[in-house]
Amino acid sequence: MKENNYNGTLQHPLHSEFGATSTTNDIIKGIHLAGKNAIVTGGYNGIGLETVKALVAAGANVVVPARDMNKAGVNLKDIPEVELEMMDLMNPDSIHTFAQRYIATGKPLHLLINNAGIMWNPLTRDARGYESQFATNHLGHFQLTAALWEALVKACGARVVNVSSSGHYFSPVHFEDVNYNTRTYNKFEAYGQSKTANILFTVELDKRAQALGIRSFSLHPGLILETNLGRHLTFEDYVAIGAVDANGNPIPEAEAASKKIQKTIQQGAATTIWCATSAQLKNLGGVYCENADVAAYDPDFYTSGKWVNNMFGLKGVAPFAVDAEAAQKLWTLSEELTGVKFNIA
Repeated sequence: MKENNYNGTLQHPLHSEFGATSTTNDIIKGIHLAGKNAIVTGGYNGIGLETVKALVAAGANVVVPARDMNKAGVNLKDIPEVELEMMDLMNPDSIHTFAQRYIATGKPLHLLINNAGIMWNPLTRDARGYESQFATNHLGHFQLTAALWEALVKACGARVVNVSSSGHYFSPVHFEDVNYNTRTYNKFEAYGQSKTANILFTVELDKRAQALGIRSFSLHPGLILETNLGRHLTFEDYVAIGAVDANGNPIPEAEAASKKIQKTIQQGAATTIWCATSAQLKNLGGVYCENADVAAYDPDFYTSGKWVNNMFGLKGVAPFAVDAEAAQKLWTLSEELTGVKFNIA
């Protein structure tokens, strides 16, 4: 009988030996990935680059698909073992072409790390008219995973890791208008919706694919200020999230809270590496992880509204992100919007 994480059934911490301050070096120690193949989207910057470094250090063969080939080439120049390929998650043809090139090699794919993402940007749309955060963070990775399915199955034991965020608390998936065609655009809500989609995709993918030896995980990397994901934030945004007051003065409580949970890039990528390699997860999947462990499930944290006053301390997974009906509904919608169907036997 197949397990599933519908409604948080499997959301129980495993009490791993790691924690919030663990680094990729801690996680990867003693792990041997020689002969294993991995793809890391966004693997040329931030926590994606750190993820690539850790996988290569353990002996994996890593392919990094990149939209900005020049930047990727510069950032990866000291890791000659990495193969760099062109791909743009906002461009369906680009995703298809990249995946077909990989499939043509005949190589199995043991690890697919769906790490790339955009955050809090002004309303922009892809060529299909889809809202960019939902298109990049979820739909692009949905299509990529489907297009690489043959290689994942061939691995006879693959993992798909979807990098989500505690920012998913800001919004469930609004199925009636995911692309903001009629409702007012809110960049925080749009980001939250896309990160919720990452978790729901994980839940449903693991349920459908585990019989083929493919397990899926989602995760929150933590608050990492060294990346440039917040480059679109305005002064008004910092006021809105409670980081500063109307005069631009830091709010002491918020500043203290954020300092407590800030992570380095090496710490931020640790949960990704744990999800990709931990033996503790051998017979488990569909779960949302944080701090190198399966996150706890406390629906009351969301339903009571406690999360609103804990912007710098969001924890666990919101109930709407593991809802059974929403997970199934998102799968159907994603197939409709991308025109792609998984070939799951």
